[in-house]
Amino acid sequence: MHYIWIMQNFSTTPMGDIINILQEEVKNISVKEIISFEVLNPDIISDAYNGTKVFINDKEYIYRGFKSWMDLAHQLKCKMLMPQAIDENLILIRYEKLNEDVSFHTADIKKEEKYGEESIFSQIHKNEEASFIYYYKQALKNAHVDKRLRILNLGVNSGDEFEALLKESKNFDALELLGIDYCPSAIKKAEEKFKEYENIKFLEYDINRLNELNLEKFDLIITIGTLQSSNLEFHKLLMSIVQNQLKKDGAMILGFPNCRWINGEMIYGARVKNYSFSEMGLLYKDVLFVKKYLQQKKFRVTLTGKDYIFLTATSIK
Repeated sequence: MHYIWIMQNFSTTPMGDIINILQEEVKNISVKEIISFEVLNPDIISDAYNGTKVFINDKEYIYRGFKSWMDLAHQLKCKMLMPQAIDENLILIRYEKLNEDVSFHTADIKKEEKYGEESIFSQIHKNEEASFIYYYKQALKNAHVDKRLRILNLGVNSGDEFEALLKESKNFDALELLGIDYCPSAIKKAEEKFKEYENIKFLEYDINRLNELNLEKFDLIITIGTLQSSNLEFHKLLMSIVQNQLKKDGAMILGFPNCRWINGEMIYGARVKNYSFSEMGLLYKDVLFVKKYLQQKKFRVTLTGKDYIFLTATSIK
């Protein structure tokens, strides 16, 4: 049974003070242990911004919505559990401390299978994350997917992006899709998943050697969280793909991770080595490089997203 720590009522405590208190408490509890605290029930009032003072029976409270508490949970590397009602005015917010060691980012496994069928990564279902699938569907629409007959997915893994494309396309049977990944078990899983679709092919290959395949050019190239891998030369590879694999009137969708996957949760904010907190300088640098490069190549570029930044480029030649 997990230890549950119930502390003082936070219904009038400023958020900055709450953060300071909880940061210290999270440090002092073990993984899977729970801290909980009392706050004003957000359902009591609507059309209010966080920080609004609310008076109930002459008693003062500070309003904060559920999103604020969810955001704070992730900032503390915790999972927010189902709140519990205390009375008609107060609820109990509960945070369970995550195990940061249960993450594919730190998994000790040979690189070919870090993203394989038996890996922690294989347990992730991006299409079930609202902040991923919402913006990916938007990117497909912005790229005019039904006009793109030949589609290439680099770093396809088990084919999540193809699953979403299948549902979004109005003429899927007319499309020719190719997914490439260097992970043998991921390709095997993708082939099994899409075995009934003759217009979808998968290939186990090193993206660094993409030009060796002598592929015909594609109308749309999709790559989500792949080109930034440490074993790839990002800038050089991106330019080569645009010049050698993309049609002049083609389109691209690039997804840049702005999150980490920890113990079942998608935690907002990119991380780099030597930083214990989210530092997004490298992310912005890479995104802006691609944006500038593609604009020079006469592409219209849009940026959307949150936990993943989606760069969508369409030719204006």
